[in-house]
Amino acid sequence: MPGPLEGVRVLELATLIAGPFAGRILADYGAEVIKAEPPGQLDPLRQWGNLEKDGRTVWWPVQSRGKKLITLDLRQPRGQELCLSLLEHCDVLIENFRPGTLEKWGLAPERLLSRNPRLVVARVSGFGQTGPYAARAGFASVGEAMGGLRYINGFPGQAPARAGISLGDSLAAFHAVQGVLMALYHRDVHGGAGQVVDASILESCFAILDNMVPEYSVFGYVREPNGTRIGYAVPSNVYRSRDGKWVVVAANNDNLWRRLCRVIGREDLLSDPRYATYMERTQQADAIDAMLQEWVGARDAAEVDSVLNGAGLVSGPVYSVADIFEDPHYQARDMLVARADPELGALVMPGVTPKLSETPGSVGEPGSWDAGVDNAAVYGSLLGIGAGELEVLRREAVI
Repeated sequence: MPGPLEGVRVLELATLIAGPFAGRILADYGAEVIKAEPPGQLDPLRQWGNLEKDGRTVWWPVQSRGKKLITLDLRQPRGQELCLSLLEHCDVLIENFRPGTLEKWGLAPERLLSRNPRLVVARVSGFGQTGPYAARAGFASVGEAMGGLRYINGFPGQAPARAGISLGDSLAAFHAVQGVLMALYHRDVHGGAGQVVDASILESCFAILDNMVPEYSVFGYVREPNGTRIGYAVPSNVYRSRDGKWVVVAANNDNLWRRLCRVIGREDLLSDPRYATYMERTQQADAIDAMLQEWVGARDAAEVDSVLNGAGLVSGPVYSVADIFEDPHYQARDMLVARADPELGALVMPGVTPKLSETPGSVGEPGSWDAGVDNAAVYGSLLGIGAGELEVLRREAVI
């Protein structure tokens, strides 16, 4: 079944995480994504990861799944002209170079849009294309730190913790995709022109700070790290079960609180004025957590999960990736998709989300390990370049 983005062609000039993740999302939903890598200086993601097999890591075939792979040196004038020619046949460009890099190569958005006025140029960077920090190098770690996320992570008095993943990169990718889709809608539905989508890691992290901005604006309140809690939601924490597993229990509205008290045999709290309202319960967080830890700690995690969910409460175990692989819900939702990789063998990849009822998208074939495997197909079909000219371009290291 065709994906919702069938007919959209994307040129991806990006490496590592944020830009390629945005390209992967578009490919999952049917866009034709052409990923360009500099010959001899391929995407470092080919080597990134904790484990490898024969020098290959498993992240690369996932992040580049469903994409056509070409090589292209944008530092050479001939490579820049090839890029411009390709973009005449594309709807979207994704790039995540440091701001000013495209301009240095003579590929500023103004020039790109002059060649293709319908083009949507998605620029992903650490701090955005403008402002005093634009020229700074920006990885997810710094974006999370300066975007406010790191400050509130971890426990009081300890070093700010990170999420354990490149969260800032993924958030920037999602915002870039959102911008691309809005720009395409504006172009195709409202008859608008192409435009630039400026997505920064810093602002993508800042955008999800809950109520921190208005609370500081009005009250001068600075949220501090609070460990496993979140201050305005009580109870909402993790508790250790009798068999040593961590379980989330959340009952941070009045209806759920009353239901929880009945399920754990503490109906006496329903008439206690200290627990009468949401705001009052936030002042009793220590006592509530101690009570729930006692109840959860006297039971195995499976029993806790069964009892609380059976009562319509919000609860669930804290999963490792091994637990995820064993959970039937992930299988039923097609979130663990097996594909055969010629170098790695059987490979399980994350599925597609969100689910669309009529055009659901799909997981493409793992990205090839052969650099420029689609050079002939892409340059031939789009630009009419034959085998002889391709060989000259290869010898000159343009592709």
